[in-house]
Amino acid sequence: VQLQASGGGLVQAGGSLRLSCATSRRTSSNNGMGWFRRAPGKEREFVAAIGWRGGDGIYADSVKGRFTISRDNAKNTVYLEMNSLKPEDTALYYCAVALSSAATSYADRYRYWGQGTQVTVSS
Repeated sequence: VQLQASGGGLVQAGGSLRLSCATSRRTSSNNGMGWFRRAPGKEREFVAAIGWRGGDGIYADSVKGRFTISRDNAKNTVYLEMNSLKPEDTALYYCAVALSSAATSYADRYRYWGQGTQVTVSS
């Protein structure tokens, strides 16, 4: 399974970006998917996740109310809509395919990881 994340870039604080993560196999439509990020000098952290049926996702407290995760199983793609961006959102964002169909915030419950897309928010 290959995951291709895209949509990162440079944006001013308060701006928006939409990340996409395309997978290469329909298998991912039966699996939960998530987004994680790693800021310079920090550990990787959970951002958002969604179950294979879609619907409401789960979010880190730091992004709740600002970010929205969604998926299109017909396109094998998961999205992360990021609004009201802050400089502290600057990080390399990774998408991942979970071992199960559920949404989970635990990194060790993900099987496949993408290469990441850089998001930089200027103040």
